[in-house]
Amino acid sequence: MSLFVLFSLAVGLSMDAFAVAICTGLSKQKVTLKKALIVGIYFGAFQAGMPLIGFSVARLFADLIIAFDHWIAFALLCFLGGKMILGSFKKAEHSDEETSLGPKHMLPLAIATSIDALAVGVSFAFLQVNVILAVLVIGITTFVLSVAGVKIGNIFGMRFKSKAELAGGIILVLIGLNILIEHLAG
Repeated sequence: MSLFVLFSLAVGLSMDAFAVAICTGLSKQKVTLKKALIVGIYFGAFQAGMPLIGFSVARLFADLIIAFDHWIAFALLCFLGGKMILGSFKKAEHSDEETSLGPKHMLPLAIATSIDALAVGVSFAFLQVNVILAVLVIGITTFVLSVAGVKIGNIFGMRFKSKAELAGGIILVLIGLNILIEHLAG
């Protein structure tokens, strides 16, 4: 997987976290850098850890499904991308309350936004991917976009949430198609 494709994948995976980070930044109060960094650390760490877990589990079963691995990667990425695309059309609710940054609030959000990364990690087990590089790129990209998302949410509000989810979904579907086409052509 080329660095460009890997970065595109990281951006696509980061869009859920980016959208939630925007919502976290929604507040009439000024958002501090500390708040943005906390959100970025939660989302970046989980987005990096989940593909590693998915990869590790899938490697146990790789020999059993090597003949149709490209179809699994294609299906997972298209499913996740389609889910994000559909989610981008849902109406989001906005609250002026300050969002809690404690583990009770942030852990479920970090897990929920990184489930798709777990599935992508499964697909890594069947592709030629440097997993350590992939995990680092995904984690760092998510961290940066999440920190930016909190700040953007504080400045611009809900306007970009659905657009970010839509873009992320389209990117994941295109990467899935690319994997399938490369395997079938090669």
